[in-house]
Amino acid sequence: MNSLATSVFSIAIPVDGDEDSASGGGGVAIDNKIEQAMDLVKSHLMYAVREEVEVLKEQIKELVERNSLLERENALLKSLSNNDQLSQLPAQQANPGSTSQQQAVIAQPPQPTQPPQQPNVSSA
Repeated sequence: MNSLATSVFSIAIPVDGDEDSASGGGGVAIDNKIEQAMDLVKSHLMYAVREEVEVLKEQIKELVERNSLLERENALLKSLSNNDQLSQLPAQQANPGSTSQQQAVIAQPPQPTQPPQQPNVSSA
């Protein structure tokens, strides 16, 4: 058991016959090893946190860019729509089931209706 602790943690754990060597300078050595182990854990945690912060910063950057794009698109759609279509927006928010139908109407400008043309047939 002692050799396992020594090989894994580089800490010598006194066995029953070694109690005299554990007193005095041995206690300081164990404290130093514990402090080194804690410093190692701290450095690994700090590294992991830094990596996570970098990932989150990148996600924030992408979300800010997407938000900006959507705000520009929203402004463009508002400028292309008429007041009747804009007045329907509060009703859409109150009734979300009809939103997709009304958005399709807003997204496609109305086409002018023309009567069907008769074929130009001359009788001979």
